[in-house]
Amino acid sequence: MQESSQYAVGLDIGTTKVRAVVAHIDGSTGVPTIVGIGQSANTGMRKGVVVNLQGPGHAIDDALGEAERMSGYQVHAASISVNGAHILTTHADGMVAVGASDHEITRDDLARIEEVSTLGKVPANREILDVIPHAYKLDGQDNIKDPLGMTGTRLEIDAHVVSALTPYLANVQKAAESAQVQPNNIIPTSMAAARAVLGEQQLENGVAVIDMGGSTTSVAVYEEGDLQYVGVIPIGGINITNDLAIGLKTDPEVAEKIKLEHASAIAREANSGISIKHDGEIHSFASNDIDEIVEARLEEIFEGIEKELKKAGRAGKLPSGVVLTGGASQLKHLAEYAKSTLGLAARLGQPTGYGGVADDIDKSAFATAIGLMLIDAERGAPSKTTGSKKFKTPSAKSVTGGVSKIFGWFKP
Repeated sequence: MQESSQYAVGLDIGTTKVRAVVAHIDGSTGVPTIVGIGQSANTGMRKGVVVNLQGPGHAIDDALGEAERMSGYQVHAASISVNGAHILTTHADGMVAVGASDHEITRDDLARIEEVSTLGKVPANREILDVIPHAYKLDGQDNIKDPLGMTGTRLEIDAHVVSALTPYLANVQKAAESAQVQPNNIIPTSMAAARAVLGEQQLENGVAVIDMGGSTTSVAVYEEGDLQYVGVIPIGGINITNDLAIGLKTDPEVAEKIKLEHASAIAREANSGISIKHDGEIHSFASNDIDEIVEARLEEIFEGIEKELKKAGRAGKLPSGVVLTGGASQLKHLAEYAKSTLGLAARLGQPTGYGGVADDIDKSAFATAIGLMLIDAERGAPSKTTGSKKFKTPSAKSVTGGVSKIFGWFKP
């Protein structure tokens, strides 16, 4: 092993499951190689919000324990996800005087104008997760993407602010810390998934990531290389399972097996018999009954997605279409259904940007965890080891109230 090594960790804290990814960072190329993964069933959360700290704490501990055993490293810090309908994007703008006419714009100037732009734009009970500059104006010159190093006296900004309700954010942090994990960064689920599955051309053209989780569906819209909108719908895959359990008059465990093995987003033309073995007993159902139940719930979910795209002003107007991620996106023929319903190109997201081989890691269910790991590698101060297979706990870094730069990794 090398004398000095770097590692990055992504921790996706979902309502029904917690997924962890541990990666080694190559010192010469900077490419992360996944060396450990883990997942665990989660309790104590509803619609992406923590309602009981013990449930997520135990799930985080179990998922990370699995990843630690596979990788051989002890995890003390990670970039983690936050979810829920309380996450909002708000438009912000501002202006600052930066100095004499020969003054060069510095990073301090950019930090100051971002701070000025958010004053009075975000209520006191919300915490800023990120400020995404769309364009700057310097002494009247419009549409500047990066004014760093340019000279001028008056700097203006047009930006979006991503924020979350403070109590909900604090509870996610507490859940992680109860499992002895210090959050390096806290990132909305759909934005983390976007990091793993989107390319620069898609971001430039216009694309939406739809992260379909257990009890929420998150939408993030991008155009011209920047985030334009984030929204969360409080419906997910568990709702399909519950509908099947009620409609077919069977146990939720049987309904989950039906969903994973036999459900289809596109209704089948011919009716056929479907059998499931559970606890030594055979359960039989008609495929038409399953299709009818699934179709009704999918219709509701995609109506919600369409509403979010309309709020963003991008319904039917995304050249690169939509990319589906999350555990519920594994439903058969879902991309075809999304294409037909939304009138846009649609595909399942496949995470990229890493090396290593691990079971299930290429599935879109792990997209958020992989995206978090990639963010952790690039700006989350990955933990260093020196001749020892142990993470050192990094100094606590403020993840609330400060302005972070989530989108630096999309820039060349």
